[in-house]
Amino acid sequence: MGRHKKPRGREVNGILVLDKPAGISSNAALQQVKRLYQAQKAGHTGSLDPLATGMLPICFGIATRLSAYLLDADKHYQVRIKLGQTTTTGDAEGDILQSRPTDGVGEAEIAAMLPQFQGVISQLPPMYSALKHKGQRLYELARQGIEVEREPREITVHNLQLGVVEGDEFEIQVACSKGTYVRTLAEDMGEALGCGAHVIGLRRTGVGPYVEMPMYAMDQLQEAAEAQTLDSLLLPPDSALNDWPAVYLSNDLTYYLKQGQPVLVPRSPTDGWVRLYQMSDQFLGVGEVLPDGRIGPRRLLSGK
Repeated sequence: MGRHKKPRGREVNGILVLDKPAGISSNAALQQVKRLYQAQKAGHTGSLDPLATGMLPICFGIATRLSAYLLDADKHYQVRIKLGQTTTTGDAEGDILQSRPTDGVGEAEIAAMLPQFQGVISQLPPMYSALKHKGQRLYELARQGIEVEREPREITVHNLQLGVVEGDEFEIQVACSKGTYVRTLAEDMGEALGCGAHVIGLRRTGVGPYVEMPMYAMDQLQEAAEAQTLDSLLLPPDSALNDWPAVYLSNDLTYYLKQGQPVLVPRSPTDGWVRLYQMSDQFLGVGEVLPDGRIGPRRLLSGK
């Protein structure tokens, strides 16, 4: 009989709200954090471009089972856009494709343009993205000079606010649905203004329920590792779902739910997704309200 390999690292459960530095990929940031924690299992919740900084929640242990819900959650960004130039990548890392004058484009024109990019809009995914075409990442094809046809996608921009305007640069704050390409948003705004544009600064400030809350930079994690206080920086796994309604189950209902059976819970929500607890505090996982009003288990963090 074969031997089971002992997992490398220690068991860590929880979520770290990382402030990703510029210049490295999200996966590289994940690997650095995983090594600092000496964790058996960790994953991030949606890539940020190397150019970008800001919020990258890192899920450890059982919290990785909830990472898909953060991946699907709304995102918040602070973006700095330069007018008058388009690039191959839609941001400052690409080569300049075209330069156009920005005469007559000022704060009033930018403010008048923004409303057309709020609400449900159509967006063509960029070639420099991680989407796949016949098994290959689009950015891999783009680096070979190959462009393939892409289907437009509907995304939702919930909120769009204009910040400072300085010459041919301006800042916006964006709250948007999953799948939104901020680089494409900036390019489309540039075309609407008739002069082209690209992103020169991008910072993610919120993911799902994690909005306007402390983030930890790499140097802070290093200091915490030396002080052996890393685990104190972790949020509990259910914090990923804090904007969902909570449903509390008796011990009997918990038993049936863990058998995979839907249960009827008095005074529970009438539709949607919910976070489930046994009695008052033990987090069980994710459930969905069924058409008949019962709650069905969808992703539990422990077995039977």
